[in-house]
Amino acid sequence: MAAWVAGIVFFLPLAWMALTSFHSEQDAATNPPSFGASLTLDGYREFFGTGGGASPWPALTNSAVASVTSTLLVLLLALPAAYALSIRRVRKWTDVLFFFLSTKMLPAVAGLLPVYLFAKNAGLLDNIWLLVVLYTSMNLPIAVWMMQSFLAEVPVAVVEAARVDGARLPTILARVVAPIALPGIAATALICFIFSWNELLFARVLTGVVAETAPVFLTGFITSQGLFLAKVAAASLVVSLPVLAAGFAAQDKLVQGLSLGAVK
Repeated sequence: MAAWVAGIVFFLPLAWMALTSFHSEQDAATNPPSFGASLTLDGYREFFGTGGGASPWPALTNSAVASVTSTLLVLLLALPAAYALSIRRVRKWTDVLFFFLSTKMLPAVAGLLPVYLFAKNAGLLDNIWLLVVLYTSMNLPIAVWMMQSFLAEVPVAVVEAARVDGARLPTILARVVAPIALPGIAATALICFIFSWNELLFARVLTGVVAETAPVFLTGFITSQGLFLAKVAAASLVVSLPVLAAGFAAQDKLVQGLSLGAVK
């Protein structure tokens, strides 16, 4: 019963946002809100630019490219790193893990100015590939930590058997380790994708028009004319859909990955 109550409490804001997105601006601004107000698609029409506004598709495409590409790069780099820290452990592997963790202790805003100056001098401002590199470097430490704990549950005997059969490291990673640790890899990929999709600080400062992402596009709805609740709710729901869809599609792998090693 407590779990159901907690689930409903966490779901209510999303349901409220969805309901508000189908109201007119006049009904959305009423206080207290009108639950029986007529429903309309005007907020979605305005968000998608049918009323003459800016189209959200370039921003959504930029977010998809930056999030998916950086997540794939993180997995390609984190898998061999986690293998070296869990199965074929390097010397002082605990110090290496602490170093990865220490990189997350620096507040993101503290590194904003150096990154901005570097991007400006290198001519990389308003470039989507700069965000790909940043998101990869930002998510790599947490990915290595997560995958190290997942790969630690892989039986060493299976890896040794593959080595006896003559399999090289790329083959072992792709055909032996990855299938066994697939739930953990899926959980890591989902978390990295969510972090990349929701990132706002660096995207807001380092992009302009060409590389604008979806969170940055949402900030444009806060203008001097006020905040249009129905339009913002519609935009927020659309921007949230890829994350919700990814989480729903990978929910079984996510639960398995997060509980991997909990029971023998």
